Amino acid sequence: MAKKNIIIVSGLARGIDTYAHLGTLKAKGKTIAVVAHGLNMIYPKENYNLAKMILSYGGAIVSEHPIDVKPIPENFPKRNRIISGLSVGTIVVEAKEKSGSLITANFALEQGRNLYAVPGSIFSKNSVGTNKLIQSGAEVITNYLDLDNFNFPKIL
Repeated sequence: MAKKNIIIVSGLARGIDTYAHLGTLKAKGKTIAVVAHGLNMIYPKENYNLAKMILSYGGAIVSEHPIDVKPIPENFPKRNRIISGLSVGTIVVEAKEKSGSLITANFALEQGRNLYAVPGSIFSKNSVGTNKLIQSGAEVITNYLDLDNFNFPKIL
């Protein structure tokens, strides 16, 4: 996606967020990390170096919180609404039946954004949410070539 000049917006969390940011940087693309705490810290701590890389490659780390706010649970859904708000479309790669990814998906729909989902095995608990999104009308993405079927705005 980054090679197609699509800015990647994610939450700097462990797992798919980390890989989305790393993949973007490896492709020399731009990425924005939206955090659920003040900007005087990085959570999770193991993503501190990733945060430094995002900034050094011309990306951004943003937060709606004052500088000293800790990463408390109720801040993460708020962060997810900003992720979808900054995005033209939201792609959900994995989601359990109840997950932050589904919160982001709901915000995306409320904000009139495009919603995409990667289908997964019916036997995987990490695909229950994505498969339900597809049943509910989310566009299916099975590989990066599918992106050619969608009209993403380009970086100017």
